[in-house]
Amino acid sequence: MVRAFIFSLVILISLSSSAQNFEGKIIYRNTYKSKSSKITNEQLANMLGSMQQYFVKGGDYKSISYGTLGEWQLYINSENRLYNKKPDSEVLLWNDGSIYDDPVLNVKINKNVTEILGYKCDELVMTCKSGVQKYYFSSLLGVNQLLYEKHKYGNYDEYTSQAKALPLKLVIETKMFIMESVATEVHAESLGNEIFTLPADVKTAKSTF
Repeated sequence: MVRAFIFSLVILISLSSSAQNFEGKIIYRNTYKSKSSKITNEQLANMLGSMQQYFVKGGDYKSISYGTLGEWQLYINSENRLYNKKPDSEVLLWNDGSIYDDPVLNVKINKNVTEILGYKCDELVMTCKSGVQKYYFSSLLGVNQLLYEKHKYGNYDEYTSQAKALPLKLVIETKMFIMESVATEVHAESLGNEIFTLPADVKTAKSTF
């Protein structure tokens, strides 16, 4: 009887853990506020994209931004690489996910700060060398932070270790601009592996920046 109880407990823990890993699509609306007289808010939106589709499954994710500087970005967990597609090139440039030079100086979490699409969200404030980053997240859109422990690029390892969830809102401040990204739709659904697969015979090269 004890053995049966332990087996049942293991099954429940396993089911609970898998349920916490969100799989599906989130659509964000992006707005920008320029800090430079040389570029307008509208130009930033055109370059970086005013809408973003974010797909995630397991440790892989793909972001489609529709900006003139980049069409999409694909993170392949098994390679720990981020592939970037630019509109004017057929060559995908990749970054090593283990390399990033923007140290996190301070981290603070504030509970029950706002509500987005019916989700009650906590706020994670990360003060980095490049500026202040604010993330608003709900545990109902959980992720397994262990899948991203090698994802240093963009300090994503630090974010996921703290939030353990996908963000529903981001406010990223740099020396040049402030970007606010807010989720407008959340779709929990099963996704095909083809979304997270590189196109056949595509050429790739390591990014120099």
